[in-house]
Amino acid sequence: MKVGVLTGTGTYSLDDARDDPEIVSTRWGDAIVTRADAGGVEVLHVSRHEEGHQRLSNHVRHQANIAALRELGADCAIGVTVCGAVDPSVPLGSLVVFDDLHFLGNRLADGSLCTFYDAPGDPLRGHWIYDGPFSAGLRRVLLDACVEARVPARDGGGYGHVDGPRFNTRAEIRSLALAGVTAVSQTAGPETVLCGEAELPYALLGYATDYANGVSQEPTPVDELLRLITASKGVFRQVLGCALARLPAADIGPAGVIYRFE
Repeated sequence: MKVGVLTGTGTYSLDDARDDPEIVSTRWGDAIVTRADAGGVEVLHVSRHEEGHQRLSNHVRHQANIAALRELGADCAIGVTVCGAVDPSVPLGSLVVFDDLHFLGNRLADGSLCTFYDAPGDPLRGHWIYDGPFSAGLRRVLLDACVEARVPARDGGGYGHVDGPRFNTRAEIRSLALAGVTAVSQTAGPETVLCGEAELPYALLGYATDYANGVSQEPTPVDELLRLITASKGVFRQVLGCALARLPAADIGPAGVIYRFE
């Protein structure tokens, strides 16, 4: 079994990398993938920002990353992200296994629509139709892994994709709270959509490092934000280790269906 793992700020590598990173060329550009073995599965790791945080959120090559995982034969993908809590009841340092998505713009950083279906007549073109945007079976694996790792996690929540690299204003966060967003970050919206179009089961795990602008009476100190970003790597390592071991026996399918015209 092959599992894609996409990591963000604070987690630029995984333990037990088997080989040097490989460059996978796609028609949307190159992706850098590192292979590792863990929990009886082959891990295909993509660091969204690359080592040293070379790529800000507006530089991440989402289409290339997901296309590369698909071309390498990934059976599913797990994304992890540090995020800002919009819901004040989310404790900092805790996890959210998201079950909904707020990504109204549905656009990549260059302004183009977030889709693989960019060519008229493409035989794979279609509409992604779903109840929830994340794989239910893969969410269950993550939730059980959080229990096994003894890491507090919320079952469900709305992930809000926001454009970076700047953080959000108080007014913007208020509008997202009204829409039911639980936490925000700057990378996982496109990933969710592209995995859906690729029929690749995908689930997203968020780690709250701060309260978004205006959520708490006092802003989260930058030092605390940085401390929690550093701590997130160990938490993600624990949960992913438990999750990967569970995946071979799990019943996992993609979210929704693709309605095609041919």
